[in-house]
Amino acid sequence: MTPVGLDPSSTWRALVAGESGAGPITQFDASDHGVRFACEVKNFDVEGYMDAKDARRADRFLQFAMASTAQALEQAGLPDDFGDVPTGRVGVIVGSGIGGLPLLERQHTRLIEGGPSRVSPFFIPMFIADMAPGMIAMRYGAQGPNYATVSACASSAHAIGMAFRSIRDEEADIMITGGTESTVTPLAMAGFATMKALSTRNEAPHRASRPFDAHRDGFVLGEGSGMLILEELEHAIDRGAEILAEVVGFGQSADAHHITAPAPDGSGARSAMEHALRDAGLAPSDVDYINAHGTSTPANDVAETRAVKDVFGSHAYELVIGSTKSMMGHTLGAAGAIELAIAAEVCRKGIIPPTINFEEADPECDLEYAHGGIIDRPVEVAISNSFGFGGHNGCLAIRRWNGEIS
Repeated sequence: MTPVGLDPSSTWRALVAGESGAGPITQFDASDHGVRFACEVKNFDVEGYMDAKDARRADRFLQFAMASTAQALEQAGLPDDFGDVPTGRVGVIVGSGIGGLPLLERQHTRLIEGGPSRVSPFFIPMFIADMAPGMIAMRYGAQGPNYATVSACASSAHAIGMAFRSIRDEEADIMITGGTESTVTPLAMAGFATMKALSTRNEAPHRASRPFDAHRDGFVLGEGSGMLILEELEHAIDRGAEILAEVVGFGQSADAHHITAPAPDGSGARSAMEHALRDAGLAPSDVDYINAHGTSTPANDVAETRAVKDVFGSHAYELVIGSTKSMMGHTLGAAGAIELAIAAEVCRKGIIPPTINFEEADPECDLEYAHGGIIDRPVEVAISNSFGFGGHNGCLAIRRWNGEIS
């Protein structure tokens, strides 16, 4: 559920078409803000995904999580009771970098204007990030591993990585996992803008996110949710599931460098990618596509490019690096999950979406970034990078499902 589509198929169509989800902010009056645009989820209706009473109490990031979970379970062909899988073998791990910020802002206004008695008794439980996996578990009776991961923009990559390990370590057979975020709010926009993290192209929002372009000036704030069903492979085969891709490795690391800036040499990103490849038993030459973190900030795109060159050597010039953030903006804690789902579609279909808004090459970013439009080529192995404020790094490796157990 993204700024370019309310479900996987509509999102994929928009990405392949190179459509931008950026536009003027509609969720609040941004006229006095320095940055007045974002990548919002459009026309979202929670009806049908949540009980009306629960939906009224829930923050938007929770509504997104419940809706995308329902979509994921339906696509996976899993009944609400998970069939022959005991509920204790079904877990939920969901990442969110910030949690219920819109709710926090509304309740703070109530406190200031009406006093403590005006604060909702549902404020705390509906604000905290771990309520996303909590509510999903309550809705479906999943009693296996259950927690939230909070590592800024690497949150959902870490969630999926730990869900993958839960299955591999035989703690669970099915894991509902991913990320959710909704922070297009006055406070978030002001905070990101004053730290000079956002693009300021108010007159041309659709041209603002331009990863690896020489004229990039910051990211575009986005929102959305991506939920995936990870399942023990033989169980998925036995029940005749439509398998989209095989998760084969996860790597993580820390920059230990700066509260917001990546290590300039890309050392943390390099380490995460190396760990993911080692975990998967892959050689660098096996990788065909990287869904880059690719935020469109001056520092990130150069550091990530350096890291890719360090890990892949001469092969870095043969693979394709794409940043779908050029169209969806940066969905923060949801980005890793949304982008892994996109990488799975790339493996399935052999189509790499473009990285839009390219105008001039950056001499320090000299790899293939799909700046020329979609690229048709087989993709057997893909990795997805996610890096977060605080120096958190996560990398997930997936393989195209060819019907054989490796």
